[in-house]
Parts: sequence; C-alpha cells; structure tokens
Amino acid sequence: MINTVILPVAGLGTRFLPATKSVPKELLPVVDKPLLQYAVEEAWRAGMTHVVLVNSPKKQGLETHLQAADPELVADLTAKGKQDLLDALLGTVPEGLTVSVVMQPQALGLGHAVGLGGTAVPSDATGVAVMLVDDFIDAPDAGCLSDMVALHDDTGAWSLAVEEVPMTQVHRYGVVSLNDSGRIQAMVEKPFAEDAPSNLAVVGRYLLPAAIISALADVKPGAGGEIQLTDGIAALLADYDIRAHRFSGVRYDCGSKLGYAQANMALALRDPAMAQPLRAWLKEFL
Repeated sequence: MINTVILPVAGLGTRFLPATKSVPKELLPVVDKPLLQYAVEEAWRAGMTHVVLVNSPKKQGLETHLQAADPELVADLTAKGKQDLLDALLGTVPEGLTVSVVMQPQALGLGHAVGLGGTAVPSDATGVAVMLVDDFIDAPDAGCLSDMVALHDDTGAWSLAVEEVPMTQVHRYGVVSLNDSGRIQAMVEKPFAEDAPSNLAVVGRYLLPAAIISALADVKPGAGGEIQLTDGIAALLADYDIRAHRFSGVRYDCGSKLGYAQANMALALRDPAMAQPLRAWLKEFL
C-alpha cells in the first residue's frame, strides 16, 4: 500500500522575507492558489489520500489551509451567489483526504524531516512519497508523482525525479549516477563539479520503499548536524530497484524569487482571463 505523502514544510523561507515573516512560503500563491495546495492536488491525483505535514510550531497556517472552510465564509459566498469563489474555496481540500501533523522543532536536514514524518506512515505501508512543495513541477496530465506511481505499478521500481542541470549548478543538488538499465547506482549530495558522477540532479519528488524510514534512523548526522535524505536512499540502493524519473513538464524552483516569478508568469499566460491582456502589457512593457 502506498497512499501517504510526506511534505517537509518546517523551513523558514528566509529568501522571501519580509513576506514570510507572517506567511509561510508554502502559502505564497502561484496566480491564485498556494504552493501547498498545488502539491496536495498533485499528490491526490497520484492516489495519495494521507498527507503528513512535517511542520514547525511557528507555521500553523499550513494546517489551517488544509482544514474545512470557515462556515461563515461559505455562508457569505452562498448568500451573495458567488459560486465560482465558493467552488474554489470548497475545492481546497480533496474530499476524503486525511492530514497528519508532525512537528520538527529544529531544521536538521531533509532526512531528519522525512524520518519524523515516517512516524505517521501506516505500519502496513509498502512505500511512501515525499514532495518538496517549493519544487513546483508544471506537468501535463496528472503530474510527475502520478507518473512515478505508474512506473512502480508497472515494474515494481521506486524512483526519484531528476533533471539535467549545468555542471556549474550540481553543487546545489543531490546528484545520481545510473547503470545501463537506468537504475541508480550511486548518489552524492551537493558535489563539486569535478566530483559529480553526472549532471542528473534530484528534484522534489521521491517514491521510496517504506524501508527508507528505518534507513534514516541509522544515518549519522553530517555537517551542521543535519541528516541527509540522500544518505538514507544510498543505503537502499543495493537492495531496491530505484530509478531516475525524467519527468515531463517544467520545474520552477519556487524557493527562489526568480523561479517563483517564472511560475506565476507561466501559469498566468495560460489563464484564459489573463493571457491576452497580460501578453499585451508585456509587449508594451518590454
């Protein structure tokens, strides 16, 4: 059974200060929908019915967004006949979704967050998904995670989403090397270009065997006392078929200001109500 997705969301989002002084970066909107909601919807389309938020005590607004809508607001929109806004509000949380919250008092690495989230994963789970909310993947059809689940259903293989990046940027990512069948044979966390086994960078989507939780419990903290998810995955490579998934679509790094601006522009230019006037304005502005 694979129906649980872990969303590590305890980071402080300092690159977006002062906006994130009071608003979690995961609630920043791309056009009119928060990043968190895009991630939950992608997970739902992939068959995930249980979301585990690994959160900070300072960011309880994230939990609120995934709760039922305020009855007073629902009544107000209903009385005013604003059906489109009412539909958007009521569609925030897919019906039947279960949300668990695990607190991460200290940010001690992605592996630490996933390990904590693992305490909320059902004991009979065969695997678990992990998504990084600020890695926004604008993909066709059901989305990147759905394709990864389909790969597992078809072949039994687990997978990490990867994309090619310039060698000058490999130091920002976990980087993988593959054997001839596409199976991952090694992973290096944030290597120097001369030490990188490839330019295939792991980005924001993981479909992993449930054994990742126990593997992370054995990972020793590295620099800064952090536990790296990469180290936990590396410990599984000999025993599990874990592949690199080259996803369709475009990834926007919404943890950066440039990537966030690009994602907003890309989706706005697809919005029927916005595209034409926005293109006209851009032509004049540029």
